[in-house]
Amino acid sequence: MVTLLSTLTDTNRKPLSPCKPGMARSLLKAGKAAVFLRYPFTIVLKKAVETNHEPLELKLDPGSKVTGVAIKQDNKIIFGAELQHRGQQIKDALLSRRQLRRGRRNRKTRYRKARFLNRTRPDGWLAPSGQHRVETILTWVRKLIRLAPVASIVQELVRFDSQLMQNPEISGVMYQHGELQGYEVRQYLLEKWHRQCAYCSAENVPFEVEHIQPKSRGGSDRVSNLTLACHDCNQKKGNQDVRAFLAAKPDLLNRILKQAKLPLKDAAAVNSTRWALFNALKETGLPVTTGTGGQTKFNRHRLGLAKSHWLDAACVGSVDTLKVLTSKPLLIVAKGQGTRQMCGTNPYGFPIRHKSRVQIHKGFQTGDIVSATVTAGKKVGSYTGRLLCRASGSFDIVTKAGRVTGISHKYCKAIHKKDGYSYGF
Repeated sequence: MVTLLSTLTDTNRKPLSPCKPGMARSLLKAGKAAVFLRYPFTIVLKKAVETNHEPLELKLDPGSKVTGVAIKQDNKIIFGAELQHRGQQIKDALLSRRQLRRGRRNRKTRYRKARFLNRTRPDGWLAPSGQHRVETILTWVRKLIRLAPVASIVQELVRFDSQLMQNPEISGVMYQHGELQGYEVRQYLLEKWHRQCAYCSAENVPFEVEHIQPKSRGGSDRVSNLTLACHDCNQKKGNQDVRAFLAAKPDLLNRILKQAKLPLKDAAAVNSTRWALFNALKETGLPVTTGTGGQTKFNRHRLGLAKSHWLDAACVGSVDTLKVLTSKPLLIVAKGQGTRQMCGTNPYGFPIRHKSRVQIHKGFQTGDIVSATVTAGKKVGSYTGRLLCRASGSFDIVTKAGRVTGISHKYCKAIHKKDGYSYGF
């Protein structure tokens, strides 16, 4: 992976052209540079340098769950990253808050007549989960501009035709006809699933309407997410993900997913945020160009690259030739900055624990990335990962292999302070 190199002086922060890992090691070993950031790895020279750096191109492939990021220099990809969003977590948190408030108000206040016209949304309003995607991408764009001499930005500006995704033969006036034209929901499902249970193929039994993707896991009430199941199968599946429920029956799983048609939630998220992201990128002051999804796919197939988010980002826009110099992208997962909730609740909204206002313990806080070398006790070894703090000074470290509990603060050394993200390769 190519190292991002920046110069930092007393009066000016000037990004320089990236260097190779071998050059970075030499500069650090000679004492001519110091580590500035671990993620993305950045070193800072200890003196000012006057040089004409080559401009870089920042390429983005925005997605609903993961956004691909690539930095291009000439025809070489020198940096790649995949940014995982937390839109579903935000949606679930808002849903939980709404349910708890509604239950509490129903128990403790008099009935108040519903009001529907006393709130308006400003132009360009996005749902919190969508706004998070835009702001998170913009945060990383600004960070990379500070660390590298980025001269231009290329964004994939794709629009999904959700009706065409469901019916490839749709055209003309058919766009005005919904799936349920001439049907009621239950009758439509009986015809669609051939009057039998989708899981065990039972016939001539009472059927129940079943959510393929449970609502508790982000599923919707669209008919494309509904099927028929007998009582026993419906109870057995419960709120499991359909992929986990049918893990031992891959053929049945593929048939159900194919018959249920493509989910449209991710396509709707991309459609709603694409122009907001484009307008936000223009405010950086850099020239912003766009490419289509078809152009990205064509470039990727022509260049023989594997399907991944960061390589899709590398293929966005006009591409003649491409040489990928990095083998592993930086995996960035949005974790948030914590919660302001002072009282933890159980699933029914009743308080079960208190949360302290103090966030920093023994010089650390939850979210720091630390390195710990334990020399005594049952946990002897070296651990690197994201920290979970406690006031007692006994911390947990989340590593690739899992969570390690009971690590004393005396063994911990911070290598990257909390910034709301976790990192990996």
